[in-house]
Amino acid sequence: MSNAEKFLDLPLEDVIGDRFGKYSKYIIQERALPDVRDGLKPVQRRILYAMYRDGNHADKPFRKAAKTVGNVIGNYHPHGDSSVYEAMVRMSQPWKGRFPLIEMHGNNGSIDGDPPAAMRYTEARLSAISSQLLKDIEKETVEHIPNFDDTEKEPVVLPAQFPNLLVNGATGISAGYATDIPPHQIGEVIDATLMRIDRPNCTVDELMTVLQGPDFPTGGIIQGIDGIKKGYETGKGKIVLRAATKIENIRGGRKQIVITEIPYDVTKANIVKKIDEIRFDKKVEGIAEVRDETDRSGLRIVIELKRDADPKGILTYLFKTTDLQTSYHFNMVAIHEKTPKLLSLTEILDAYIAHQKEVVLNRSRYELNKAKARHHIVEGLIYAISILDDVIQIIRQSKNKRDAKDNLMSAFSFTEEQAEAIVTLQLYRLTNTDVVTLEEELASLLKEIERLEGILQSEKKLLQVIKKQLKQVKKQYNDERRTKIEAKIEALEVDLHVVAPSEDVIVSVTREGYVKRTSLRSYSASNEEEPSMKQTDDLLFAKELHTTDILLFFTKKGRYVYVPVYELPDIRWKDSGQHIGNIISLSADDTIVNVIHVPEFTNERYFLFFTKNGIVKKTAVSSYEAKRHMRALMALHLKDEGDEVIHVAQTDGNQHIFVGTHHGYALLFHENEVNPVGPRAAGVKGINLKKEDFVVSGFVTNHIDEDKVMITTQRGALKKMALSALDIGKRNTRGVLVLRQLKKDPHRLIGVHLVNNDTKWIRFRTEKDEIVNETITNYKEKDRFSNGSFVFDVQDKGKVVDSWLRLPFDSLSK
Repeated sequence: MSNAEKFLDLPLEDVIGDRFGKYSKYIIQERALPDVRDGLKPVQRRILYAMYRDGNHADKPFRKAAKTVGNVIGNYHPHGDSSVYEAMVRMSQPWKGRFPLIEMHGNNGSIDGDPPAAMRYTEARLSAISSQLLKDIEKETVEHIPNFDDTEKEPVVLPAQFPNLLVNGATGISAGYATDIPPHQIGEVIDATLMRIDRPNCTVDELMTVLQGPDFPTGGIIQGIDGIKKGYETGKGKIVLRAATKIENIRGGRKQIVITEIPYDVTKANIVKKIDEIRFDKKVEGIAEVRDETDRSGLRIVIELKRDADPKGILTYLFKTTDLQTSYHFNMVAIHEKTPKLLSLTEILDAYIAHQKEVVLNRSRYELNKAKARHHIVEGLIYAISILDDVIQIIRQSKNKRDAKDNLMSAFSFTEEQAEAIVTLQLYRLTNTDVVTLEEELASLLKEIERLEGILQSEKKLLQVIKKQLKQVKKQYNDERRTKIEAKIEALEVDLHVVAPSEDVIVSVTREGYVKRTSLRSYSASNEEEPSMKQTDDLLFAKELHTTDILLFFTKKGRYVYVPVYELPDIRWKDSGQHIGNIISLSADDTIVNVIHVPEFTNERYFLFFTKNGIVKKTAVSSYEAKRHMRALMALHLKDEGDEVIHVAQTDGNQHIFVGTHHGYALLFHENEVNPVGPRAAGVKGINLKKEDFVVSGFVTNHIDEDKVMITTQRGALKKMALSALDIGKRNTRGVLVLRQLKKDPHRLIGVHLVNNDTKWIRFRTEKDEIVNETITNYKEKDRFSNGSFVFDVQDKGKVVDSWLRLPFDSLSK
C-alpha cells in the first residue's frame, strides 16, 4: 500500500484540534495581525515590496493596479486577488490611514462606504512615505526568506525608518486574537521614540508630554485622557470619539448644525441616513432638513433647524443616538518575536528601537564590506598607475584576460579583485587627473570605514544614527494634528423637551403586547371607539398621557423596561399597534404582565410584586428610575425555577394585599407586613402554599368594605363575592377557602378579579381557544362557601384556562 493510501486511525477531536491549531497559527502570524516592527500585515508588506521591486515608485508614473495584484499573487501571496486588492485599496484611503502608503488614481472607494472600482480600472504607485519603510532594503538590512515556490526571496519585515504601527495604526481579527491600534501624528510618535532612546526608563506619563494621544485621519474630538493613558500602559483602554460640530445662524433667525469632522471608521452616509430617519420619525422636534454638502473642499453635513429649536439639545441627542459619538477601544496586539502579544506603548517603542538597531547594524556591516572592498580596489588602481608602463607591458604580452590577471597577480602581488579592476580599466582613466580622483576617493573611503566601524562598535553612535534618521523623517513628513483631545468624557443628558414633541396622547397596550401612542386628534376622529385588536386580545393599559411621561413595563420573568412615552411608536388609533418584541429585546417566552404610569419616582410610593410561588416583594418606586431607555432591566430576583411574576401593583404603603391560589385559598393581610427591599432582592413569602398549589391572582386595595371580587374556575363557573367576607390575616399563612370543596371534579381558581361599579364585562378563554364574554351586572353576591354559577358547558367549549376583566377605555384610565 502506497503512502497516499494509508489511513490513520485517530480520534476525531485530536485531528480537528491539530488541524485547527495549525490553521490558527497561520492566520495569527501570517494574515491578520501586524508585526510590531514595521506595523504591516504580511499581505501589506508583500504589496509594498512587489511595487518596490517593480520600480513602481512615488517619482514614477502610475501603473495598473491589476498588474501589481498579479505580481503579488504570482510571486509572494498565493491567495485570492480580491484579498490583495482590498488590502491595496485600504492602504490608499486617506480616511483609513494617517499616511496612505499607496497613491491610487481612479475610484478607490469613499468615506460613504462606496466600493472601489475594479482593479482593471485603477492605477497605483507607492506613496512618498513608503520609501521610508523600504529604504535600504537592498543593503541586507532585514532577513529575506524563500517565497512560497522557492523562486524568489521576500523580506520577513521592512526596514521601516519610522514607527509605522503607531503612525498608521492597525485593525484585524484572527483566531482568538483581535487588534485595534489607533493612528497617531507622526511628529509626536517620533518625539516619543527619541525620548525613549534618550531615556529608556521613561514612563507613559512622560511620553504623553510629547505624544498627546491618537490622531485620527478623519479628525474629530477625543474625550478621556485617562482612557488614553490606560491604553498606553496596558494595551487596552477606551476613549470617546466625537464629531467636530458648530452652530451657525441662517436666514429668518433660524440656526443650523454643521458637522465638519466625523469619528474614525464611521461611514458618513450612514450618519446622514440615521439623522434623516430621526427627522422623519419625529424622534426629535426641530429638525427641518438634513443635507450632505461634502465636496472637494472637505466634509460638511448640515442639519437645518426649525425656528425656536434648541440646537444644543438636539446635538446632545444626536451624540447619544447616532455615530456622531462612538467609543474606540484600544487593543494593541501585534506580532512580537513571532508571538501575538498585547503591548503597551513602551513595549511597542522598545520593539521598534531594537528593530532599528538591527537594521542600522546590518546596513553598516553591508556598507563597511562594500567600502573595504572598494578601498582595496582603489589601492590596487593607484599602485597600478604608479607602475603603469610595466602593467601595460605585461598586459600586452599576455594571451588573454585570464592570463593578464594571472601575470599581474604574479608580478606585483595584486589580488584577484585588484587584477580584475586593472584589466577592465578604461584608457581615459589613466590620466594624471584620475590619479588625484582615486586618491581623494581613497581618503573618503577611509573616513567612511572609520565611521561605519564606529557605529558597529559604539552603542552611542548607533543610537545617534537612528535619531538622525527619525529627525529627517519628521522634518520631511510632519504635519498638523487633526484630532483634538479633551481631558474628560462629557456626560450626555438629553432634555426630554428637546426630543419629545410636547403633546397629550393616548397610550394603549394590549394583553398580547401590542403598543402604540396616538394623538388626541386621531382618537377623536375614531369616535373614541376601541382600537383595532385581535378577537382574542384586549386592552391591558390605556390612558391619556403626555409625551414626557414615563411608563414601566413589567414582565413575568422579573424584568422591567423604562419607557418614555415619546419613544413609543406613533400609530393611528384605528390601526394595530407595534408588538413589544419589535421594540424591546425580550426572551421569546417572556410577556408583559402590567404597565404602570409613574408620575414621579419617589420613596413614598412602592411597587408590589406577586409571584406564582407565593412570593410578595415591595420596593420603592425610586429604585426603578433608569437611564437606559427601552431595555429590559432586572425588577426582582426569581429564586425558584419555574416561578414567574403574575402581577405588579403600585401602592402608597398603606394598602391591603390580596392573594388567591389555584386550589381556592385566599389571604388578605396589611401591606405593612412586607418590608421594602432593593430591586434585585427576591422578596418574602406572602402565602403558605400547599403542595402543587400556586398563586393565580394578587392585587392591593384600600376599600375592603366596598370592593367586590369576581372568581372564575376551570369548570366555567363565575362567582361574585364581597371582599369583606375575608378576615384580615397574617402574611405567610394559608388563608381561607373561597370555594366549596368537592371530592369529585373540584373547582380550581383560574382568576380573582377586583371589580367596581365601572366594571361591566369579564372574558374567559378556553383550552379550545374560544372566547366567552359575560356581563358582571347579571350576578348577585354569594358567600365564600359557594362555587358560583356555571357560565357555559366546558364539555362543549373546553375548560377555562384564563380570565380577565374587559373594561372600557375610560375605566382603564382610572
